[in-house]
Amino acid sequence: MALKQLRSCDESTCAVSVVYNVTCQFESSHHPTGRSCCTHKLQRQASVYKFAGSSNGAHFSSEAHSYCDLAVRLVDKLVLSTAFMTDQQPETDPTLINILEHTKLKWIFVGGKGGVGKTTTSCSLAVQLAAVRRNVLIISTDPAHNLSDAFNQKFTKTPSMVSGFNNLFAMEVDPTPDDKDLESLDEGAGSFLSDLAGSIPGIDEAMSFAEVMRQVQTMDYSCIVFDTAPTGHTLRLLQFPTTLQKGLTKLMSLKGMFGGMLNQLGSLFGAGGGENMQDQLLGKLEQLKAVIEEVNTQFKDPELTTFVCVCIPEFLSLYETERLVQELARFEIDTNNIVINQVIFPQEVGSSRLLRARVKMQEKYLEQYYDLYEDFHIIKLPLLEEEVRGTEALQEFSNYLMQPHQPEERPEFSDQVTQLQEKVEQLTHQCQQLQQQVDKAKGPAQ
Repeated sequence: MALKQLRSCDESTCAVSVVYNVTCQFESSHHPTGRSCCTHKLQRQASVYKFAGSSNGAHFSSEAHSYCDLAVRLVDKLVLSTAFMTDQQPETDPTLINILEHTKLKWIFVGGKGGVGKTTTSCSLAVQLAAVRRNVLIISTDPAHNLSDAFNQKFTKTPSMVSGFNNLFAMEVDPTPDDKDLESLDEGAGSFLSDLAGSIPGIDEAMSFAEVMRQVQTMDYSCIVFDTAPTGHTLRLLQFPTTLQKGLTKLMSLKGMFGGMLNQLGSLFGAGGGENMQDQLLGKLEQLKAVIEEVNTQFKDPELTTFVCVCIPEFLSLYETERLVQELARFEIDTNNIVINQVIFPQEVGSSRLLRARVKMQEKYLEQYYDLYEDFHIIKLPLLEEEVRGTEALQEFSNYLMQPHQPEERPEFSDQVTQLQEKVEQLTHQCQQLQQQVDKAKGPAQ
């Protein structure tokens, strides 16, 4: 897809080449449907390039900005010069039913900017999955865990059954391991890997992630939902499988060259000497490498893995979501669902001037979401008066993921004034009638 080609690049310097490729498809297609499809592609590219070339794309270089501007002009010229225009393509279903129907999915990541409702969304999705799957596990990889708060139940780093369910489990793991977690990785090889993890920046988190994935793979769950940390931390987490696979492959390729050195290092680190040291250490590395390769392969398989982006209709969240989608494309991780949380629907505003202003602001960014992700499933969740906590609240809130919210009409301010005036008139009339009755009762007495 042309959009994925753009998002998989470091900068938008490929804009013109992408438009050129789509244009060639347009010119080579003689069927109206094929030309219509190319036209929609060009229109979508224009919206993406406008986003990249505007203030929203400030992270691009000046050269990339010029390419984006040129691409926008080229797209506009091609689209406007096309005499044949058709109706818009059918809209995608604005729910997450597609995830429930995709029975082969095993890994479901839920992520986005901090404070947008990732935990509520992931818990709600897990609740819905538990209704159609044999068993479901939800894992929190955020150091500031919220699963316990969401379900009003204490969870640890071992799976625990969620109250009210018999097939939904939850666990909270810390991506930054302690010494005991690292020591479990290298039993039989002394403390060599533990010392290695402590000496190379970032490898401790990667090794801990590998251990978590090794444990999870041994568990019998049909689906695993990840409640991830904010975007930056999540992207680093998703990069661990590729990073570890490359590092371990390189290390294994050097085993013949540095075999003797490993034995000497093993003695220095307290792992004992002898020829068995190299075999023990390389055996552990081979096991770890096999797990990482399997995880990396599954993460890049859209039949097994998908990522659900959660956001709110504000500028910073829109910017962060686009960055996340671009990075996911670069990691070759499937994503085609976007949940927009805390949406205020115009029908529910009533007479509040503050809510009217917020609706006007949100509508601007909602329009940009639909322009950028027209082929995504976009789910809008309402801003509620109370927070979502507890199993019952999550079960009720999860219905919004399966069925679009239907806002209820609230009376306008003018309607409220009219109703109050009618009420006053009724009360005035009643008072007059009572006064007449009082006067009539006093008359004969006088």
